[in-house]
Amino acid sequence: MTDVCRPMHHIRPQTGWINDPNGLAHVDGRWHVFFQYRADQPRHGEIAWGHVSSDDLFAWREEPVALRPRAGEIDAVGCWSGCCTIDDGTPTLCYTAVPNSPEDAVGAIATGDATLSSWTPAEVPSAPRTGAEDAQTRDPFVVWIDGRRYIVQGHGGLNTPASLLLYDATDLTSWELLGPLLNHDDEIAASVAPADIWECPNVFQLDGRWVVLVSLWQAVDGRGTLAGVRWLVGEMDTTGDHPRFVPSNGGVLDDGPAFYAPQALVDDDRILMWGWSWELQRDEEWLDEHGWAGVLTAPRELHVVDGQLTATLAPEFASHAHEELGSPWSAAEDTCVLVTTSGPAVLVCDGADGNDRVELPGAASVLVDGSLVEVYRADGTTHTTRIYPAAGSTWRLEGAGTVQAIR
Repeated sequence: MTDVCRPMHHIRPQTGWINDPNGLAHVDGRWHVFFQYRADQPRHGEIAWGHVSSDDLFAWREEPVALRPRAGEIDAVGCWSGCCTIDDGTPTLCYTAVPNSPEDAVGAIATGDATLSSWTPAEVPSAPRTGAEDAQTRDPFVVWIDGRRYIVQGHGGLNTPASLLLYDATDLTSWELLGPLLNHDDEIAASVAPADIWECPNVFQLDGRWVVLVSLWQAVDGRGTLAGVRWLVGEMDTTGDHPRFVPSNGGVLDDGPAFYAPQALVDDDRILMWGWSWELQRDEEWLDEHGWAGVLTAPRELHVVDGQLTATLAPEFASHAHEELGSPWSAAEDTCVLVTTSGPAVLVCDGADGNDRVELPGAASVLVDGSLVEVYRADGTTHTTRIYPAAGSTWRLEGAGTVQAIR
């Protein structure tokens, strides 16, 4: 029986848990996306790095698992988030190695072959644990500034203000801590992105500006809460002893309830981004019945327009919208569709389990794939949510627009 909730045209292995996209790369005409992965259960734990690749950003081939926790080694508890870079011709994963607990995490690398299908993790850390006893440091991201390679990591804790730490990464086997790229005492950053830890940092140049993305980890009653993603646009100050990012403005990257931990892929002048969409209000019974949890969004193309970060659906994906459907349409027969509206409208899933509608205040493109709903508004803002159809559910569009099947 077809699982009408499972997205069919997004990155999502057949079973198991996935979260953050990692290690994005475009090598020899092939796109590579790694992700946080647990194959045997739809729950977080014993995190490895899954891997898929594609030559068109639409059809993805599952590749061998790249990294797995190693008993007694620096990543015994998990291989957490990070990035991929090409180091003098050698594909290299820079990742968060967790030996015991998040507070003990260290920076680590693994080197790969030319096809990015086989990886050898290092035996020793590239960066040691740093900061106060409660502090956590994770999610390395490579950035080039004035021809020099750096790594940025998120940092913070219950009693440690959030910051982004900058490392000299000339030698990927030994990252040298230089100081903060950005501190939480910056008024714009503190106002736009309040958090106890800035997770999953992304730093890149786009359309003549510097952009920083941070995911917000906030402590609520002593427990970590994932509280959305923010963007900051500004300039890079390179006059001091190490670069400092100076934001001029910022905002919400995606205002939906099911979006976190995005990663950007810098591909020459083009920036693509994937994010993690988690399950909403699904209990343990649902997870066990379906056998999977989490999905990655479609690739989004980013731009800076009038100082604002905008996102659109990557045209390679949108080009697969063909046959026009009427409204209503069957959730089981047409699991993936692109809805285009010219004005205010409402997208409704009759018979859904829980939330059954998305309000569209103006012109938008809406990508629906199983239970994943991605709204791309005309102003470049996005909204990612989940709506769970039943086997006999139908979708309908209330308002002017078209519906096309994605094949």
